[in-house]
Amino acid sequence: MMAAAPPAARRRPVSFLAFDYGTRRVGVATGNSLLRRAQALTTVQAGGDARFAAIARLIDEWRPDALVVGVPFHPDGAAHDNTRRARAFGRQLHGRFRLPVHEVDERYSTTEALSQRAADADAAAAAIILEQFLRSLPSPPSEEAHDDDAAA
Repeated sequence: MMAAAPPAARRRPVSFLAFDYGTRRVGVATGNSLLRRAQALTTVQAGGDARFAAIARLIDEWRPDALVVGVPFHPDGAAHDNTRRARAFGRQLHGRFRLPVHEVDERYSTTEALSQRAADADAAAAAIILEQFLRSLPSPPSEEAHDDDAAA
């Protein structure tokens, strides 16, 4: 008879901070792999070192396991200047904070946030980016599967 894995041995949820990069503002959201929901947090309205200091405070507060960066493309999928900038921002995040960084195609995230009449469109766009990423993750094993293993 095989026993179900103890709770500590089961895969723990992974937490994320997501970013909707812009040259003047960066929207920020949080979420995790257990609930697969994102929550808009704030918009960082600073540049240069001040931008990264604000992000460092958010990382210190939320303690994410990984970061997600929205990367914009033209509607036809072609890259443009902001594609390059967002990818460079992701590399800077990885270099400064030593956390894994995942890129997500974020075409229309800000448009979607604006259509939802979000109070903070940049943070809402970051939440949309993160929810898109969370939907792409493999489904975790269900508790029923563990219970079935224990019954076998």
